[in-house]
Amino acid sequence: MSLAIAFSRTNAGLESPLVSVEVHLANGLPSFSIVGLPETAVKESRDRVRAAITNSGFAFPVKRITVNLAPADIPKDGGRFDLPIALGILAASDQIPADVLNQYEFIGELSLGGQLRAVRGVLPTAVTVQQSKHSLILPQANADEAALIKGLAVYPAADLKAVVSHLQGGEQGLPRWQQEVHRESVSYPFDLSDVKGQFAARRALEIAAAGGHNLLMVGPPGTGKTMLASRLATILPDLTEEQALESATIASISNQGFDVLQWGQRPVREPHHTSSGVALVGGGSQVKPGEISLAHNGVLFLDELTEFDRKVLDVLREPLETGKITISRAARSATYPAAFQLVAAMNPCPQGRTCDFQQNCECTPEQQKRHRSRISAPFLDRIDLQVDVPQVKQDDLFKLGGGESSAVVRQRVEEARQRQMSRQQKTNHALSGREVDLHCALEKKDQNLLSHAMEQFKLSARAYHRILKVARTIADLAGSEAIQTRHLSEALSYRAMDRLAAS
Repeated sequence: MSLAIAFSRTNAGLESPLVSVEVHLANGLPSFSIVGLPETAVKESRDRVRAAITNSGFAFPVKRITVNLAPADIPKDGGRFDLPIALGILAASDQIPADVLNQYEFIGELSLGGQLRAVRGVLPTAVTVQQSKHSLILPQANADEAALIKGLAVYPAADLKAVVSHLQGGEQGLPRWQQEVHRESVSYPFDLSDVKGQFAARRALEIAAAGGHNLLMVGPPGTGKTMLASRLATILPDLTEEQALESATIASISNQGFDVLQWGQRPVREPHHTSSGVALVGGGSQVKPGEISLAHNGVLFLDELTEFDRKVLDVLREPLETGKITISRAARSATYPAAFQLVAAMNPCPQGRTCDFQQNCECTPEQQKRHRSRISAPFLDRIDLQVDVPQVKQDDLFKLGGGESSAVVRQRVEEARQRQMSRQQKTNHALSGREVDLHCALEKKDQNLLSHAMEQFKLSARAYHRILKVARTIADLAGSEAIQTRHLSEALSYRAMDRLAAS
């Protein structure tokens, strides 16, 4: 046998296309070449595979070895092809049966001693392997991650020897991995009851959770903005199995990898204000997902919003509308989901510490205006709720215990979302213009109220729709079929930046 084929998969965005690892042995001067658009890490597998085969007690053929990673037009990267390349060489040199390779797909990086090391991007591979009805052999360190996919036959191995023994049908075959990670309920290390005072901000946080709205908190340092933002995830409904798999898959292909202990938790991302646009939306030579995709189905918290570069913030405008991001580079292109809830925090002026909007402020009006102008109007238009977060009153600060717990608030949020799903099969934040007209109709007097507010604050058409969506969510929390004047008035109160701009 001079030709053998093993199957593996590469990562192309969230997809995991099949790769046929074709190994051919020919007479001639000994050599080892890999073709099929291999990147540096794949080319280096020649030395890892040679050492792993030898140190595992097998014979490395002294022939002209050609490895083709097909299809040839898809770039291949990482060390995941070490194991299938090694098995292909062993099958082509008649050291293991070649026909048994057709039943499996293989991924895994080899050490020089033949041990299998973990690789990234296992989840999208496991999903597609399960759809192809193959079994998957992979490193032990990746077994729990692959076992998240129901119905997939997972065989974890410690080293190359164990894989070969399994393929030869020996008594030391690999056991099928049975462990599955499921959680009845997701727990978080903090609770909304930790927050003292700030009842208006807590109310805005509840509305944001109920309707999937974006939220901006404006207030001096030390008022609890970061504490509130970190607790948004605790009052959001639990992820569905499909949503949990989407978020886990994105984490799996990222540079950070995926921890199975975080299965089912809503992701919360907090990029530093020095982050670049590529860090937020994704990119690079391998087109990796950015912070907005890692926050998919979760929360993206931007603290010190005015410290971010204005151009960096503006790259978020499109994904905030569409819930996805398409990244195009010269050699690759990928589309990643980015349906996140944006929570941002900022000081009302450069002074920050002693400033309370227009009262007790040491900054000049020009300084205040320059500070706020670091955020573009189109970006602000995409934020549904803009709420003041003043200093905590001493009476509230000295009280033992806080307000309602996350569990109590989450119950109301879930009930409001159920009303939205029954009515329109989506959250209020995702309503289109036509759906806003249908589900957010106002009485004549409320139309006049909103029209007056638009003229006073110079609101755009997008802000008009945002206000209606927020009012619809407030009505849902109240269990009301129609938007009433009190619901619209409360929605208008959450326009802090508009009031600042108009003052």
